[in-house]
Amino acid sequence: MTAPLEDLLRELAPQVLGVLARRSGDFAAAEDAVQEALLAAFVHWPGDGVPDNPRGWLIQVATRKLTDLVRGEAARRRREDATSAEPPPGEVSERDDTLIVLFLCCHPALTPASAIALTLRAVGGLTTAEIANAFLVPESTMAQRISRAKQAVKKAGSAFAMPGPHEWAQRLRSVLHVLYLIFNEGYTSSTGGALHRTELSGEAIRLARAVHALLPEDGEVAGLLALMLLTDARRPARTGPDGELVPLERQDRSLWDKALITEGVDLIMVATARGAIGEYQLQASIAALHDDALRAEDTDWPQILAMYRLLERMSDNPVVSLNRAVAAAMVHGPETGLALVAELEPRLPGHHRLAAVRAHLYEKAGDPVRAVEHYRAAAARTTSTPERRYLLDQAARLAH
Repeated sequence: MTAPLEDLLRELAPQVLGVLARRSGDFAAAEDAVQEALLAAFVHWPGDGVPDNPRGWLIQVATRKLTDLVRGEAARRRREDATSAEPPPGEVSERDDTLIVLFLCCHPALTPASAIALTLRAVGGLTTAEIANAFLVPESTMAQRISRAKQAVKKAGSAFAMPGPHEWAQRLRSVLHVLYLIFNEGYTSSTGGALHRTELSGEAIRLARAVHALLPEDGEVAGLLALMLLTDARRPARTGPDGELVPLERQDRSLWDKALITEGVDLIMVATARGAIGEYQLQASIAALHDDALRAEDTDWPQILAMYRLLERMSDNPVVSLNRAVAAAMVHGPETGLALVAELEPRLPGHHRLAAVRAHLYEKAGDPVRAVEHYRAAAARTTSTPERRYLLDQAARLAH
């Protein structure tokens, strides 16, 4: 299957799911049927060619699959006639229900892990095997996770419709948070031997673009997309020839993707000009300041520190506070940063990033013994092989 065909199927997957879920009222069964239709397309389209109406083809095949599923369940026989009597593909409405599907996949009844898995399958069009491979778990484990997620959505009794005004903001926030988590796992994988999982970060960007196209006036949607683009722009410089991690201050900035930076900056400038500033817009603005610096020493750390202070008041997130400590150290010296990090110990107990930041700041403060101690502690706590290798290399460098 070529990349253009894969992109087409992933674009059409949530639209087809929306049609079937709206008709049948059974999100779980509709999702299973759509997956079977996508698999059929993977088998037939490379040899037969893409149909003139690929969306209609998928809807027709998925409808037949759904009818078969309904027939196989006696408790759902009453839905069979309504499902099998649907109009042919040419008469199908062109409405795009992608956003509704996203809201269902990111339902508050789901854990973040379940929402991520269901989103990647139902909206991303990835197979269970592909998602399992991305998260380094057995396919059977991921299948169970997705099945439980679909049953949780069904049990919650959610109608296939947009949430009401009182739910809208929180549900959209859940959608953005899930996309943010998918991107982060792709940009810095939490496990395994690779630093990046580009299939995840790329999918998160694709889905964020889709949400932005549906909600072009929403500042936080634009902020999240801008944040992803401005961050992903640095990916080509984040690893060396052997896959080793290269920290931001040592990266070859000529390798950064300037087109992504330009797009991200344009997005965040338009979004922030509208008025109210949200968390993703602030994070994107911080990323833009990093990307704007031609050299590490040109970074506008006072401005970044001011933004982290504002972001900290908005989010009360200990990781944001840890980043503020780093920015404070760059502006006021490592001792200031170390004092702030010490205050975060109860909120980030045993976190490898806390130890890594401490190591970095002790090194800047001229205390290599403590720096080595914390580099080693951070290496022992991380589950990422590239991060562990980098941290141990720093400890070895200072120990000699």
